[in-house]
Amino acid sequence: MDIRALTDTYAVAPQLMPDEMPAVAAAGYTTVICNRPDGEIPPDIAAQNMRDAAEAAGLAFVINPVVGGAITMENVQAQAAAIQDATGPVLAYCASGNRSSIVWAMAHAGTRPTDELIGLPAKFGYNLEPFRPTIEQLAKAGG
Repeated sequence: MDIRALTDTYAVAPQLMPDEMPAVAAAGYTTVICNRPDGEIPPDIAAQNMRDAAEAAGLAFVINPVVGGAITMENVQAQAAAIQDATGPVLAYCASGNRSSIVWAMAHAGTRPTDELIGLPAKFGYNLEPFRPTIEQLAKAGG
């Protein structure tokens, strides 16, 4: 399990496995967000199996499938709502953690400086620079 904390309350990870959910809970996370569409993964790690494992470990689980190259405002809004509704730290995952970083940055546009929203994920090798114009537009529009 490779957890990459962007902030004290939000981290991203590459694909998690069902048997890792107790360790996620032990690490202090309260909510897991799945940003991977079922169509790109094997059935054993499909969202419902992951939900069952997360809930068995006492975690809240949110399904917000983000298609690479086709992030929607609904994805951004769902991510923001899941983060806001969480009772503690959130761990979001996708194939590499990149999409989970992008929707986090877009969800926080206007609440943090754009350079920070791009720079925090960059520490883990995620290049959000191509999303700078979108993040700045969202910030100007009030997020």
